[in-house]
Amino acid sequence: MPPPVTAVLDASSRWLPARLGEVEALLREALADSGERLEADASATLAAGGKRLRPMLVLLCAGEAGGDPAVRAGAAVELVHMATLVHDDVLDEAPLRRGHPTVAASSGRERALATGDLLLSRAFALLAKAGDERSTALLAAASVALVRGELAQRHDAFDLSISEGRYLERCRLKTATLFECACLLGHDDERVGAFGAEIGLAFQLLDDVLDVAGPPERTGKARGTDLRDGTVTLPLIEAAAADPGIRDADLHALDAAAAEALCDRIAAAGALDRVRTRALEMVAAAKRRLDHSSFAPEQRQLLELVADGVVQRYS
Repeated sequence: MPPPVTAVLDASSRWLPARLGEVEALLREALADSGERLEADASATLAAGGKRLRPMLVLLCAGEAGGDPAVRAGAAVELVHMATLVHDDVLDEAPLRRGHPTVAASSGRERALATGDLLLSRAFALLAKAGDERSTALLAAASVALVRGELAQRHDAFDLSISEGRYLERCRLKTATLFECACLLGHDDERVGAFGAEIGLAFQLLDDVLDVAGPPERTGKARGTDLRDGTVTLPLIEAAAADPGIRDADLHALDAAAAEALCDRIAAAGALDRVRTRALEMVAAAKRRLDHSSFAPEQRQLLELVADGVVQRYS
């Protein structure tokens, strides 16, 4: 487990590690009986790990009394997240994810697409089996937002005129919405949903900082991978505002060495520190959303640890 996750588990009562264990078991069960090849690819995606932040948010927002419905919702939201990663790797032709070969790289594009589809279908099957209409509707709406965000990112590819507002809207759709959904799956309160959305935005901003800052042994991919894919992120937007000559960069022509050089130029413009500061402000705003919540003291403390962990992991 990454340090931010272990910090939450260490500070929690026994119920949280036990429930996360139930989520993990349900994830494995959900992938069974799907055919030898698909099951192998889906299981490899699961075994590659991850922070499990989204199911953790479901469980924490539901609290100790959340029981089986929270475990099921946590597994479902993680399956949707896993599906988006598999499909993203197909679109990006990514060779690695978390330092391991992607399904697309190891099994080919067609099997990767089928694996992502399997993960999505099993997510909704979990909720449908329990007749959980509210959770199904929330996760379906979040899934539509994910697709809209991905399409917007593809539409904006290689366009250095993209505004900060457009970038943030993409991040809201593609990343923050699923964090928001996870919180709402656990607790029906718009302030709790807003907490999830804020830390989701911070998560994406800091992920974009890491793409520029690296190093590869920490991120599992080469510096500037997103830039080479044509993804215009806030560090690039901020750097171009301070150093207008950056707008002349030809993202289409970036090779590994040119991407490294552009990353160095973005860092030299002070953009990384400014984006980190924005992310810290978002995390602080997220924690203030909990001020008037009905959470027990331990729930609130653990949710704040999750928010802090987003910063600790990526700063």
